[in-house]
Amino acid sequence: MAKIEVREGESIESALRRFRKRLQRSGVLQEARRHEHYLKPSERKRKRGKKQR
Repeated sequence: MAKIEVREGESIESALRRFRKRLQRSGVLQEARRHEHYLKPSERKRKRGKKQR
């Protein structure tokens, strides 16, 4: 899990922006989106086949 400390005099908006960037860099969001819906193994293979073309 990404973690940031709010700096002195920093607004919440800018701290939230830094937190979101750190989440994106660490790959947490991509992993969460990937697990959002279950894909059966056959569907996963079919999806990979379309990406390779």
